[in-house]
Order: sequence, then C-alpha cells, then structure tokens
Amino acid sequence: MLFLTKPFTHDSATPAGTYRWSGRIRLMTKFKKAARTVAAMLVLGAAMVHAQEPTLEPQVIDLAALRDADIGPVIPNAGTLRSKTFVSTPEGAVSVQVGDAPRHSHQSSIEIQYVVSGSGTFWVGDSPRQVHAGDLIIIPKGTAHGGSHANSGELKMLVIKLPPQVKGDVQLLP
Repeated sequence: MLFLTKPFTHDSATPAGTYRWSGRIRLMTKFKKAARTVAAMLVLGAAMVHAQEPTLEPQVIDLAALRDADIGPVIPNAGTLRSKTFVSTPEGAVSVQVGDAPRHSHQSSIEIQYVVSGSGTFWVGDSPRQVHAGDLIIIPKGTAHGGSHANSGELKMLVIKLPPQVKGDVQLLP
C-alpha cells in the first residue's frame, strides 16, 4: 500500500494517461521498500529462532526405572558419571545423572539436584554432605560440588541447570 502525501500531477510533457510522481512520493516508496526488507528480515529471523526452539511434548518419565543403558555411556573425564538430557531450552535444562562425579564448578549456571535414589557423600562448597533419596541440593554459580561417592545403591539425581550449561563451563577441582 502506498500512501500519497500530495495528489498526482499531470504534466503536458508526459503522455496522456500517465502521471509524474513528486520527489516526496518517490522517497516514501524507497522507505516503503526498505521497510518491507526489514519486515521480511524480522519475519525470517523470528522463523529461524522459532525453528531452533525445542518442541516439548507432554510426557511422564519414570526416573527410578531408568537403567545405565537408558541414560547413556560414561562421560569421559567425569568419573563414572552418565547423563541424559530430557529438556533443553534457552532458559534451562533438565537431565538425569547417575554415578560418581569429580569435584567441579560451573561459572555460568545455577544447578539444582534432587536425589532420586541411592545415598552417599556429595561435596557442596567446602564440605562433604551426606545425601539420600528425597534431598534437594542447591548449587549457586561458581560453587564447588560433586566429588560424590555412593554408600548405598547408585546415586541417581534429577539435575536442573539455569541457564543450560555451556560448552567448556566445567572447571575440575582437586
């Protein structure tokens, strides 16, 4: 749609039935083309962002029934830790972890762990804590944690990271 700022003018120098557009109208047409280009870029950008967002499906997951094979292989250089991510969005990630993890920290993520099964020792900050099924562990950014050792059964944790852990954000600690 073109909005005119003044009426068309007819000029005897132009053939009958044609009109000369004022400079102001031509300028508005150029702005309109630019606006269309910007709008198209915004729509394309929004479509690309939307395409990258994960599709979440309603589901019920029996975490207690998950076995090592369901969770995946041992993560290299991470003790006996196995991990499976169920949800990952730009805002956060939810996974289940099983096994003993070395002491480490994350500078970019808050971590919340819920002990699904097992019991053992888990380092939070500067001291080891005894944990068991039903415990909730809150780990602020930069806090040393892990160094877990199971006493009874295998420690299985529901892990929430806010925002999701970025690649390279694991600092192993002594």
